[in-house]
Amino acid sequence: MAWVEIDGSTYRFEDGGVRFFLLIGEESALLIDSGMEMRYAKEYAEQLTDLPIMLFNTHTDPDHVGSNAEFDTVIMNPAELINYNLRYSSQNIEPIFDGDIIDLGGRELRAIALPGHTPGSTALLDLNSGMLFSGDPVQNGAIFMFGPMRNLAAYILSLQRLQDMVDEISAIYPSHGKCPLDPSIIEKLIEGAQRVESGEIEAGFIEVFGQKVTTYNLGVATFLGKGDGK
Repeated sequence: MAWVEIDGSTYRFEDGGVRFFLLIGEESALLIDSGMEMRYAKEYAEQLTDLPIMLFNTHTDPDHVGSNAEFDTVIMNPAELINYNLRYSSQNIEPIFDGDIIDLGGRELRAIALPGHTPGSTALLDLNSGMLFSGDPVQNGAIFMFGPMRNLAAYILSLQRLQDMVDEISAIYPSHGKCPLDPSIIEKLIEGAQRVESGEIEAGFIEVFGQKVTTYNLGVATFLGKGDGK
């Protein structure tokens, strides 16, 4: 396992089906998520920079928080606390809300709330480059829409709002699937999700984590929904 350079100040790390990112500014660096199987992600990031490293979670599904214990502070949308494993009882949660800016020094990242996949799913848009670090909601892999606090209607509204910002986005860097993606996938995901919502896409069935779930092939991605097909 090794870092893959995207550009001179942006890196990705592939970690067993999920990836996380390191963004380096002039004054500090930011780890976007901390892996699944990975432990010591901060230590790995220190191979690339001597700057102080902060942690931001796009959301708190288990495959995104593997190295969170390395950090005294984690930046996240507080709506994610319902899912977050609070074994890190001494950890400081720094809340981030839609429109907030993380300034790394000469590199500003704007938070874009994308609830639906999880209540507090949040993407970061690099205002210099137009790179969008989307987490799970925008990808061409399997998008989990089953389990507590996931909502398809909220997901559609989130992506419709993101589509209004598409002219600001140069490329999408998701946590799963192909990377990078063209911003045109946003509109395709909206159309597919609306077809799922209206019952136009026939459901298949698989077992995930011992639970029967429905699958919906959108063409550009797959939704995994409730086992009752609703």
